[in-house]
Amino acid sequence: MNKVKVGLRPILNGINLPTVLKTAILPGDSVERLFIASQVGEIFFVGNGDVRTFLDIRQQVLDLGTSNGGYDERGLLGLAFHPQFYYNGLFYLHYSVAGTQGPGAPHDSFEPDHCDPNTLNLQWKNRETEYDHIDTVEEWIVQSNGQPTKRRTLLNLRRPFYNHNGVNSLNFSPETGKLVLTTGDGGSGFDPYNLAQKDLEIAGKIIEIDVSMMTSIQQPPAVTRFHELPVPIQETLTVTAKGVRNIPGISYQRNYNHYIKYVGQVGQALIESIFAYMNYKPIPVTQLVQASIPNTKWNQKGFINLGWRGWEGNLPTPIVEDCSEDSDLSKKTIAFYNEAIKMTGKRLQPLTSYYHEEPRRDKLGGTALTGVQAYMGNDIPALKGSVVFSDFARKGIDQGPGQGFLGYTRVRSDSIENDYSIIETDYDFGDKAAHYTSLGTNLSQTKLYLGVYGSMRVTDYNQGSVFEIVGR
Repeated sequence: MNKVKVGLRPILNGINLPTVLKTAILPGDSVERLFIASQVGEIFFVGNGDVRTFLDIRQQVLDLGTSNGGYDERGLLGLAFHPQFYYNGLFYLHYSVAGTQGPGAPHDSFEPDHCDPNTLNLQWKNRETEYDHIDTVEEWIVQSNGQPTKRRTLLNLRRPFYNHNGVNSLNFSPETGKLVLTTGDGGSGFDPYNLAQKDLEIAGKIIEIDVSMMTSIQQPPAVTRFHELPVPIQETLTVTAKGVRNIPGISYQRNYNHYIKYVGQVGQALIESIFAYMNYKPIPVTQLVQASIPNTKWNQKGFINLGWRGWEGNLPTPIVEDCSEDSDLSKKTIAFYNEAIKMTGKRLQPLTSYYHEEPRRDKLGGTALTGVQAYMGNDIPALKGSVVFSDFARKGIDQGPGQGFLGYTRVRSDSIENDYSIIETDYDFGDKAAHYTSLGTNLSQTKLYLGVYGSMRVTDYNQGSVFEIVGR
C-alpha cells in the first residue's frame, strides 16, 4: 500500500468538539443530510449549504471539564438513526447524565505491580456509592411537527471512572437490524478491576440491543452488571464481543452476502489497533446470566475477544519505564503475564496495529484512535474497499501544535495481519492545533467526514471544524 493524498473541504467551523458524524434523511425530506453531534450535547444537520440545530440537550448532559484540566471523555458520545428513520423517525442517544457525578471508584491512577498480586485482583466494591457518573441510552422520535422528543430509556449504566466510555458508541448492524452499543472498560488505566474480561460486566463489551422489543420498564435501574437488569431488559440484549478497552465505533463493510465488521481499540501505552471479523456468535444476556451459576459450563466458541487487558493490540500489555539515559530506549515489562498466556489462541488478532513510538520513516507515531470507517467510494480510487482510520494527535513530525493524522489498511485474503499506510492531507491548519476527534461516513460509505478540534480541552468552546475528505 502506498501513501494516498487527499484534500479537506471545509463544511462547518466554530462548533464545539464533534464526537459523531453520520448522515440520514429526515422524515418528509428528500436530502441526505450530515448530522454532527458535539460532546457538550448539541446535534446539528447540514444539507444544501444550510446548517440547523436538530437537538440541544446540553442541560441534560453532565457538566464537562470541571476536573482534569478541562479534558473529559464524558458527554454526548453516541447518535444512531434507526434503519427506518425516514418512516418512523426513531433515533438513539448515548450520553453522560447531568447531576449524576459521583466521587469515582478507588484506583483511578492504577498501574499493576506484578510483584504484588493484590494489584492484579482488585474488586470494584460499593458500586452504588463509589462511581464517577451514569451514562444513559435513550430512544427518541421526531414528531409530526418535526420536533424530537424522548420516547423511552433503554439502559442506565453506572461508570467507575470518567474515561473510556466509548465514542461514536451507537450504530445499527445491517446484519441483525439491532442497535450496537460499544461501552469501553470503564476507565482509569490498565482496567484495574478487569471488567473487560468478566462476562457479567457491562463494561468492555460490544452489545446488541433489540429495539423492536418493547418493555413496560420506563426507567431502568442504574447498573454495572447484566444480572442486575430486570429480566425483560436482559431479553433484549446480546453480547458479541468482550476484551474491549475503548472503541471509537464500529463500521460494517458489505462483502458479498456478509459484512466485515471493523472496530478500533484505543491503546494503553504503546499500540493502537484495528480489528476485523465476519463470523461471530452473539451470546444472549440471559444465557450469560445463567452461565454465571456455579458449575455451569457454556460454549464460548464464536464469542469475539479483543484481548484486553492481557493484550494491547498484538503485544502483551506492557508497563513502560523510561530509561534515564535515553527515553527512546524505555523498558517494557509485561503487565499481566498470566492473563496474556491464558488468552493465547482465544483472542482475535488485529487486522493492523500502529505504535506510539514509530521508528519507520514512512509511518507516524500516534496517541489515540478516534475513528474507523469503511470506504466504498470512487472519488478517492486508491482507498476504495479499504478501512480508513483517524488518530487524535501524531508524533514524530515536529514540535508544533498537535495535529492528528489519517491512515488506511485492507483485509488480506489470507487473514494475516496487514500493514497500514498514511493518508496525507493538503490542508494548512497554520499555527493552530488540529486534533482529529471523529471520523464519519454517509449511508452508502462513498463519502468520508473528519471532525477536528483546536484544543484538547472540551471547555475551550467553539474551536471545532468538520471537513469532507475529498480526492486530489
